[in-house]
Amino acid sequence: MSSEVVVEAELLREMRTGTFGLRHLLDGVIDFIAGTAGGVAAVYAGQPLDTVKVKMQSFPHLYKNGFTCLWETYKRGRIKGLYAGSLPALTANVAENSVLFAAYGACQKVIATVTGKNGDPANLHPIESACAGSLASVFAACVLCPTELVKCRLQTERELSGIANGRMEQRGPFLMTKDIIRQEGLRGLFRGFAATAVREVPGYFFFFGAYEGAKYLLTPEDGTKDEINGITTCFCGGLAGIAFWTSIFPADVVKSKIQVQGSGSFLTTFASVVRESGIAGLYCGLAPTIVRTFFASAALFLAYEAVQRKLRVMCIPLYERHS
Repeated sequence: MSSEVVVEAELLREMRTGTFGLRHLLDGVIDFIAGTAGGVAAVYAGQPLDTVKVKMQSFPHLYKNGFTCLWETYKRGRIKGLYAGSLPALTANVAENSVLFAAYGACQKVIATVTGKNGDPANLHPIESACAGSLASVFAACVLCPTELVKCRLQTERELSGIANGRMEQRGPFLMTKDIIRQEGLRGLFRGFAATAVREVPGYFFFFGAYEGAKYLLTPEDGTKDEINGITTCFCGGLAGIAFWTSIFPADVVKSKIQVQGSGSFLTTFASVVRESGIAGLYCGLAPTIVRTFFASAALFLAYEAVQRKLRVMCIPLYERHS
């Protein structure tokens, strides 16, 4: 009997007994929780340099370089200034990564089924995993846009208010959200959605493609991808983050400007940046972003893989009960 017939018979058995949906639901919950843990780790590892990135993207003429921006931000706001917008950033990352990794696991299964690989993500080529990540990013963009909008407004509040020096009372994320809704309506929370989608869809193709590709290349011939150690996981995660940001950074610059300034379409803002600052303006803030994303993405995947592995071990009795 061929392997395809065996798999089909197994799927039919699972669907008749009701275990098919339960098993995949359990996989989805595990990926969701692991993605949440990864999102929390990524925020605390990279938030200060994310603040620098947004400031340099939105106000490129105020700071000579990333170090100057970092020092000025610390001097005026101390640690609180570097972590401005951390609550919406935490909300954004938890929301995005929990949905992203849950959708990623589901999309991997779909692609593995469609391509005749027994529905097992472990059998996917890195390019196929990259396609799954790109598809999953559509779902993540829907929850990311409003929270990232609030984060960007909080991070650039001082510059927007025109207060270069001295102390100012910073608004919290809830008050900022309330002000946005009052001034622009609920639609205002989704300002920059097109730019977010333009960033996410190709970005996560390179993100997951680089991660799975690096794991594939660094896995010993006699081992599996699940057996690589924490240091290798961090390295692969860091490479994934760099691949993500270098591939879509111009779209992120445009998104940040739209969300901070509160007006303009993707194309008009893109043209405005090029007209005012040239092509270099589309890469303003890239250096601190590369540094930030290596550590943040390393922390993301280290936490994700560790929590996912732990939860799967804990859930072995449930898997066996529904096998």
